[in-house]
Amino acid sequence: MEQKFCQSCGMPLTNEVLGTNADGSKNEDYCMYCYKDGKFLQDCTMEEMIEHCAQFVSEVNKGLPQPITKEEYIGQMKMYFPHLKRWRKELTINDAAPMENPALAGVKELIAKMADTLPITYISSVDEEGFPCTKAMLSPRVRKGIKTFYFTTNTFSLRVAHYKANPKASIYFCDTEGFKGMMLRGTMEVLTDAKSKEMIWHKGDEQYYPGGVTDPNYCVLKFTATDGRFYSDFYPRSFVIE
Repeated sequence: MEQKFCQSCGMPLTNEVLGTNADGSKNEDYCMYCYKDGKFLQDCTMEEMIEHCAQFVSEVNKGLPQPITKEEYIGQMKMYFPHLKRWRKELTINDAAPMENPALAGVKELIAKMADTLPITYISSVDEEGFPCTKAMLSPRVRKGIKTFYFTTNTFSLRVAHYKANPKASIYFCDTEGFKGMMLRGTMEVLTDAKSKEMIWHKGDEQYYPGGVTDPNYCVLKFTATDGRFYSDFYPRSFVIE
């Protein structure tokens, strides 16, 4: 069974420590120390929660082969907490609206620029043993905002088999000259309908698919982003895409 963590403080969740909803039922997202009767017990910022959790580094070290310092633990939490449900809402990108959060200024434009200009995109899938598998692909054929991206690939490829079994996916854009990286997480669909195949078909694709747009070994990968992580100027930022 997949281990779940409190989406407020990051502690491992078990049935014994689950918080409660307003009706008294168990809440599957938060622990009893953060959430009770449908309300958060602490009115605090993410930074204040990190400082609070840092005092328990000695407990954390009991389960680690190599102990870490309080400063190292704080650094790890600063990287991890923006992904948690309670805090990630502070960093949200609305694909259809102007950017409002100054912490993510320019990120929408950078995603679009990377997708449109970089020749290579790295896509990842999950194999049958649960390991991530990454492959370099040509840039997206079609992009709709910063949420939907279309790629072309072989129907009978290992990547397609992975996505059919497990649609969880990520794509990564890397600007080596600017030392910037953009990772988007989401799901990948395998499309074989005529409309989708015609939409991204390019002249010259016959060299890859001799049968043309109806070649059975030609299909479309549709990636839909849910959230991401941006690295620039030695500083990472996590965000959710709505």
